Amino acid sequence: MTYCLGIKVKEGLVAIADTRITSGTDTTVKKKIYIEQKDNYSIFIMTSGLRSVRDKAITYFKEQIDEGTEFNKLYKAVNAFGEQVRRVAGEDKASLEKSGFKFNLTTIIGGQLKDDDEHKLFLLYSEGNWVELDQGSPFVIIGNSGHGKPILQRTLSSDSSMELALKTGFLSFDSTRASANDVEFPIDVMLYRKDSYHIVEHRYEKKDLESISAQWADELKESLQKIPEGWMKAAFDKMDDKD
Repeated sequence: MTYCLGIKVKEGLVAIADTRITSGTDTTVKKKIYIEQKDNYSIFIMTSGLRSVRDKAITYFKEQIDEGTEFNKLYKAVNAFGEQVRRVAGEDKASLEKSGFKFNLTTIIGGQLKDDDEHKLFLLYSEGNWVELDQGSPFVIIGNSGHGKPILQRTLSSDSSMELALKTGFLSFDSTRASANDVEFPIDVMLYRKDSYHIVEHRYEKKDLESISAQWADELKESLQKIPEGWMKAAFDKMDDKD
């Protein structure tokens, strides 16, 4: 399992990906974000699913770019990557499923190309079809998504700052990490500001954010103590009702 989060706000894009790869009892650290950028061209790809499928699809897609294929809008690049996913499915799906593995690759693709009026964020499915995120849904998680959604849903909107998006995104990851043993540090963070055509990356180790995680846990406990208790009286009174 994995944890990859993409957030789109008016100011730009924020992405977070864990780096844990689990195969049987073996655990390794590998990057899950692929970035391609040049003049008026910035794109990132994050995946959840079989690593072998991911590596092959990325290799085929990168080969297209290296051979001179150009895209002027991000959706066209998303279509091209979807074609490579379908290509890998044609080559490997039958043998993988025969060996007991489900062909699986879910992808988040974001960025901005020269003819895009703004930065974009897409969710691409294993079948090669996709949806674009809009203002009504400013984030998408792939992989282990259940534990980290509530704080994002309660906090983020398209008007949120990139700083708030990253802060909330980390707490979403931290909630997932605390509840799932297959999601862990280090995490890779990607930031893109609208119309900049410049993606920046930063890796955080556990030691870098331990104090933030501990502070969040303490503040949650303190906030819980401040919740009024009068509403509970009706229920607890029944414990004392002997009639």
